[in-house]
Amino acid sequence: MSDLVSVDVEGGIATILLNRPPMNALNREIQAALAAAAVEVGERKDVSGVILYGGEKVFAAGADIKEMETMSYTDMADHSGALQDFTRTLARIPKPTVAAITGYALGGGCEVALACDFRVAAKNAKLGQPEILLGIIPGAGGTQRLARLVGPAKAKEIIFSGRFVSADEALAIGLVDEVVEAQDVYAAARARLAPYVGGPAYAIRAAKEAIDRGVEVDLDSGLEIERMLFASLFATKDRATGMRSFVENGPGKAKFEGA
Repeated sequence: MSDLVSVDVEGGIATILLNRPPMNALNREIQAALAAAAVEVGERKDVSGVILYGGEKVFAAGADIKEMETMSYTDMADHSGALQDFTRTLARIPKPTVAAITGYALGGGCEVALACDFRVAAKNAKLGQPEILLGIIPGAGGTQRLARLVGPAKAKEIIFSGRFVSADEALAIGLVDEVVEAQDVYAAARARLAPYVGGPAYAIRAAKEAIDRGVEVDLDSGLEIERMLFASLFATKDRATGMRSFVENGPGKAKFEGA
């Protein structure tokens, strides 16, 4: 993979750690490594949930501007697909994902966080899409995922200004889901994923797919996506286990195999 990104699995939860000090700038190598890590954790049967973490000081302070500064239009035309692909691959991890945000999550770093299902932020965290200050716009999904998360008007205000969003404001507008002390960010992310460990993996995967695909289409198309995924779960062992346990023992007592 890369020395800049590592994967560690403990207790059913995988941690994808960014390790490019001091600011975890997202150059091409780290982008490719994040995509490879996303594929790995998505395929591993011993992983029920995934944390993206930049360490105790910073999540990721954006793309590597020194790398981008010398690129021509044709260079970026060739690279822009890969730029979007790495966050798309993160978003398509078929398991619950949490961004554990300390310090800055700016530009590409914010886009990585937006590609996760949930975001836990430190009280001192700063999020934002400051690309406009460089004469460009977000290019790894920021214009699309931010607008879907906080609404078009608020996304425009944040992107047009390039300003930083505090953790408290991020919580108020729905950009993050939880704010904790800086030293508690990683533990809070693990706690958020803990309920899914040992759960019905294919049902959780189907629920994530139905929601993520459904919000992109009209209601009737979304309902059809739901219908097909719902019916497909009747081919799983967990469906049989869950229903049998409910009938015999009541709700919430099933022991799932993830199969």
